[in-house]
Amino acid sequence: MSPRAAVQTAHSHPEPAEIRIEQVLQALGDPVRLQIVRALALATDGLACGAVPLPVTNSTRTHHMRILREAGVVTMRAEGTRRISTLRRADLDTLYPGLLDAVLDAPH
Repeated sequence: MSPRAAVQTAHSHPEPAEIRIEQVLQALGDPVRLQIVRALALATDGLACGAVPLPVTNSTRTHHMRILREAGVVTMRAEGTRRISTLRRADLDTLYPGLLDAVLDAPH
């Protein structure tokens, strides 16, 4: 285990160099996660986990947020008892130019 892995917390985020296209595409390929990403794209200051209306249970919502975070699509920060998620647009645009715009602009 790397030293970085040993100190990771439950809400750690990959560094930009660790973000892999296959994980990003897998994360964006799920309709529920895509709905979350579309909502976050409109919220420059981020959104609380429960702010996006989704047809899933809270535990499933948490699972989807974890997948997005671990793939490097979102960051999460604590604000009191809430977790605020923000889209990592700058990182994704630098690593994969045009990908996020194409995904967000796709018909749904």
